[in-house]
Amino acid sequence: MSWLNDWCWSNFAIHFQHEVRVDTYDAMQRRGMGFFDDKQTGEIMSVLNNDVNQLENFLTGTFNQAIRIIVRVGGMGAVMLMINWRLGIVPTLAIPILAVASYSFYRIIRPKYREVRSAVGSLNSRLENNIGGLMVIKAYTREDFEAERVEEASGEYRDTNWDAITTRIIFFPTLQTITHAGYVATFLIGGWWVMFGSPHPFFQGTMTAGTLVMFLSYTNRFIYPMRQFGQILNDYSYAEAAGERIYGLLDSEPAIQAHADTVELDTIRGDVSYENVYFSYETNEEQPETVIKDISFRAESGQYIGLVGPTGAGKSTLMKLLMRMYDADSGSIRIDGVDISDLHPQQLRDAISYVAQEPYLFYGTVRENIAYGVDDIDEEQIERAARRAGAHEFIRDLPHGYETMVGERGVKLSGGQRQRISIARAILEDPEILILDEATSHVDNETEAVIQNSLEDLIADRTTFAIAHRLSTVRNADTILVLDEGELVETGTHEELLEEDGLYATLWSVQVGEVDELPEEFLERAQRAYGINLD
Repeated sequence: MSWLNDWCWSNFAIHFQHEVRVDTYDAMQRRGMGFFDDKQTGEIMSVLNNDVNQLENFLTGTFNQAIRIIVRVGGMGAVMLMINWRLGIVPTLAIPILAVASYSFYRIIRPKYREVRSAVGSLNSRLENNIGGLMVIKAYTREDFEAERVEEASGEYRDTNWDAITTRIIFFPTLQTITHAGYVATFLIGGWWVMFGSPHPFFQGTMTAGTLVMFLSYTNRFIYPMRQFGQILNDYSYAEAAGERIYGLLDSEPAIQAHADTVELDTIRGDVSYENVYFSYETNEEQPETVIKDISFRAESGQYIGLVGPTGAGKSTLMKLLMRMYDADSGSIRIDGVDISDLHPQQLRDAISYVAQEPYLFYGTVRENIAYGVDDIDEEQIERAARRAGAHEFIRDLPHGYETMVGERGVKLSGGQRQRISIARAILEDPEILILDEATSHVDNETEAVIQNSLEDLIADRTTFAIAHRLSTVRNADTILVLDEGELVETGTHEELLEEDGLYATLWSVQVGEVDELPEEFLERAQRAYGINLD
């Protein structure tokens, strides 16, 4: 029975751990991007790994043990009360006393374990952050500085954990004292009763030596499980603190989700329109700064739209709203005349491919990274996408070609190589809408020319948004949107905007080296905002 009990509990706990981890991860990845703006990767990893493991340990060992203790203590207590309820009351009186003491311990230890779990998350975040930035640490010789910061985070965990441990160390002797007092009382009262008769009118009748020996044996067996009860309560408090962090993810509704009356489009042409869109990121401030302000424009299907403007103008944020990484505060964004909030997020994002300024590659092969967004794809299609992105030549020269491992985050490849693989990934998906967020920022002029030439036929039959600081990238765009401090300040073609002699013309002058002709107002603002000296 003991073997069967261990098998059943272990089987339950390990499957429970698996289901909770998968469900928690799924709930986490369905959260809106605003959730991750304030969270560190190490903290989330601590929940998915450490906290889930803590629950599994509790179920495998502690919870199973608690049931056995309840059955054992309850059974022995019932037998003693049935044989001689008057003497049976003496050892069982320890139970309510232990309950009061344990409740007091629980109230004290619970917030301390919350601090311990929080400190674990902070420590994991510090370690994950430093490992990811090890190249920068070495380049700036900050090993000693970072070692101090890790020591500080580890010291916080040590102190909070020691605080909880000392509370536990003080409490456990209290349990032992209470349980031993029950045994001593049973021995003294029962022994007096056997030798000299009833010690008090309450204890009526006679007591045999055999009955007393049975009571002492049961009471002695009573003591060990009751002493374990303190450890069980301690483990429960620790698991509860972990469970609260898990539940914080499981019990939250995704910020971006499908409505009950979701519209499903048979086909998506790619007409995009923004109407009086406002947006601000969630912050702790009472009045967060609005980063998108009353923007309205329309892009017809198949058009090539360029987005330019100074750093922080809101270009990338504007495109994140189109993909519903965030929802606009007010106004509407429509695709083919349908508000994107009425489309299922999956259908919306299936119609859009996104090439980020900082391309992300998963640990795996080049082939797996190119084919990431599409199922059941053949090698010929993968190679064709790589050729169109200008990536096939360098991939062919890699040690194992398309089967070369790229390393974590693509560390084995250069920035330009990672970017071309990211573009190939987007090309392979064959989207109705393509977003290029500084897609050629990490490549040289020659490679940029190759990519731009390859992209010409790709963008010809789909709506394309290209965010660019290098204005030559969008010179041939059908329409260029010029943003400044979250506002749409200019719209037109390259030639039209140069004739307006506004912000776009000024940015163009900067790129072609005509600094002496820049307006004084622009120079002053650049120096004030970015600390750039253009004299």
